[in-house]
Amino acid sequence: MENRLRTLPSDPVRLEGQRVLLREWDEEDIPALIGIYDDPEIDRWTPVPSPFDRDAAREYLRKAREGRAEGRRVQLAVTTDGVEPKGEVLLFQDELDDRDVELAYGIGAGFRRQGLAAEAVVIATEYAMSHLGARRVLLRIDVANVPSAAVAASSGFQLTADEPIERKAKGRRVLLRTWCRHS
Repeated sequence: MENRLRTLPSDPVRLEGQRVLLREWDEEDIPALIGIYDDPEIDRWTPVPSPFDRDAAREYLRKAREGRAEGRRVQLAVTTDGVEPKGEVLLFQDELDDRDVELAYGIGAGFRRQGLAAEAVVIATEYAMSHLGARRVLLRIDVANVPSAAVAASSGFQLTADEPIERKAKGRRVLLRTWCRHS
């Protein structure tokens, strides 16, 4: 059975907070996407290919659109003005329990330590609970990723007692701890 977000709307998703506006990606975002993802820290913590060039960005957008069309995920650019992407937040059905939605996020190097990730996570979490019917929203964070754990904590997530989940990424074993917010 395919994991599908239960109530993903057909209209483009656009979510606003106090300082952050989340919107779906478009072709004009390719240069910004490269700037965000062609970064050693993004490479270190995510499965995104490195180097992340124009071809990788086009493929990334193609897969994002495909996942969106199939109802499996929605990937949103993190902006402060509705135009310039400074990062991304992804929402997708949890693979272990389809009542849960998992989030992932990344912020470009020049925009970190400004609270953008935390606000984007809060906005996406509220959307997942109120519009996608999520019982819980989960973050799966590498045990060594201290900055991402700080974002989770500042966004109201709590570390669970669940055993770390092992995933393979870029030929290496990754242990992910689960953080959770309940509806």
